[in-house]
Amino acid sequence: MATSRAEQRAATRRALLAEGRRRFAADGYHDVVLAEVAAAAGVTKGAAYHHFASKAGLFRAVVAEVQHELGERVAAVADAHTDPWEQLRAGCHAFLAAGADPAVRRILLLDAPTVLGWDEWRAADEDASARHLTEALEGLVSLGVIADQPVAPLAGLLSGAMNEAAVRLARSTAPTALADTERALDLLLSGLRTRPPLG
Repeated sequence: MATSRAEQRAATRRALLAEGRRRFAADGYHDVVLAEVAAAAGVTKGAAYHHFASKAGLFRAVVAEVQHELGERVAAVADAHTDPWEQLRAGCHAFLAAGADPAVRRILLLDAPTVLGWDEWRAADEDASARHLTEALEGLVSLGVIADQPVAPLAGLLSGAMNEAAVRLARSTAPTALADTERALDLLLSGLRTRPPLG
């Protein structure tokens, strides 16, 4: 019985997250009503408040889910390469390209910084993806591909540049915006290299 109740609670939470994500991506945070999310998910408004306390609580949970998935997606693209430099480059490109995903674009890049505030949004971003970027840079420094330097500030600079570029892309309607940004990114990254990577 206890297991059944726990499974039901987990299923309710998943349904609310899925419906919340769909609506936040389609309509934006300010046009979503929590009671309507609950009804569409087939649960009571009380259940929605029990799990998330408020619309902001549901949004925060959806943002965390989207950020985690984005971090995993970028890491998977990077890991498909064996060359450490190409891993960094591919991961950075995957991060920028992810803005084409409506959930990433609307939820993560347009609404989250405003709704959650810059500090909370940046902290969540660091939890989701900063580790992968830092590890990639540490590996390149150890190989001598990037000059020996403190990696934490370099990771912060690169992460900040990519976040700003991603936000600008999310707001752009120019058909060449992504390609132009990727070219600029490659030029920026090439300035870090001391020599071609080994092997």
